[in-house]
Amino acid sequence: MADIRDLSIVLDRIDQAIIEVLRHDGRITYQKLSELVHLTPRPCLERVRKLEQLGVIRGYGAILDEKKLTPGLSLLVLVALSNQSGRAAQKAFEAKVRACPQVLECQLISGAFDYSLRMRCRDMEHYRVLTEVWFDDPELHIDKLVSHPELAMVKTSS
Repeated sequence: MADIRDLSIVLDRIDQAIIEVLRHDGRITYQKLSELVHLTPRPCLERVRKLEQLGVIRGYGAILDEKKLTPGLSLLVLVALSNQSGRAAQKAFEAKVRACPQVLECQLISGAFDYSLRMRCRDMEHYRVLTEVWFDDPELHIDKLVSHPELAMVKTSS
């Protein structure tokens, strides 16, 4: 897989145009995509395959409306592990959130907190019970959780 620093050398304006179109419509036909980026279909297909091989395009999927799938509460949750916890606690925490269907996204971050989670729970009681279980798990070494309920979606990348 290519190093991200090398991608600016690999990607020309046509590659960037292809990426921008696919970012908004991953189901577009190669014929239509080639017209939008001013290529014939065959070279366009070859460029898309190259972007896939480089790992720039990791896959294709549907953009889902989580509120319609799981009614309830969306939260941004910041998690700090104890200072003495070490890599074993990080691995345990990461395994826990990967297995938790309420965690939609998890990022390792720098600063006062170690992780940023995007979660979807039925209600605050559901969230409270779930995080209480996390706090009670001695392998996780959670020091602090700060939650911010989502009031409204202002912008999304889709």
